[in-house]
Amino acid sequence: MKVIPVIDILNGLVVHAVRGKRQEYQPLQSILCKSVDPLEVAGAFKALGFSELYIADLDAIIHGSVNFQVFKLIATETGLKLMVDAGVADLETAKKLPEYGVSKVVVGTETLQSKSFVGEAVRLLGSERVIVSLDLKGDKVLVKSGFDGCKESMGLLREFKEMGVSEVIVLDLARVGSDEGVNVDFLKKALKEDGEVYVGGGVRDIKDLVELKDLGVSGVLVATALHSGKISIEELKQAGLL
Repeated sequence: MKVIPVIDILNGLVVHAVRGKRQEYQPLQSILCKSVDPLEVAGAFKALGFSELYIADLDAIIHGSVNFQVFKLIATETGLKLMVDAGVADLETAKKLPEYGVSKVVVGTETLQSKSFVGEAVRLLGSERVIVSLDLKGDKVLVKSGFDGCKESMGLLREFKEMGVSEVIVLDLARVGSDEGVNVDFLKKALKEDGEVYVGGGVRDIKDLVELKDLGVSGVLVATALHSGKISIEELKQAGLL
């Protein structure tokens, strides 16, 4: 199982995400890095031994302003493999992201208007380059108004699978930065479907990570617990997760 650190970029700075309430996000405060510059935070994770990084580009998700040059700089300077959610909802942007160092293009349901776009992205980039994020707030699937796919979580996952999606992220925004733990009950249902499942939102400590590993999760997105020190680098190494 991979442990993948997360950085959220808003107004060009790394911020601390809490429960998806983006208007309240504050600049990051971390024991790992004193800077809020995305390159410096990414560099700190690289120096600690991580090989992948998840970037939530909130400038793109909220305002449609994609931080292409930031991705390119991080990929070039750190060598980290980047998994990026830039609110992608058109093929032009999806095609452009890998040109700027993005290894995996995240298609989040939160910014998804048409389910057919997922299939188009898979055909364009290949299933190994596209990962779908099932964006939840509690039990509710977040989608754009007028979304033409299934609005029930498991039904939607099955529709994505039929389109060739082989990797999904179960991301509960209500639990992000909350220290509440992961929604394990829903996760167990998602794991019964074929494909690789990543999870984000609510991870508290090393015990949570070990439990998720035992469940068969492929990867875990972690931010707050790393920045606060509740999950230490030593613990990750001892558990064989870094």
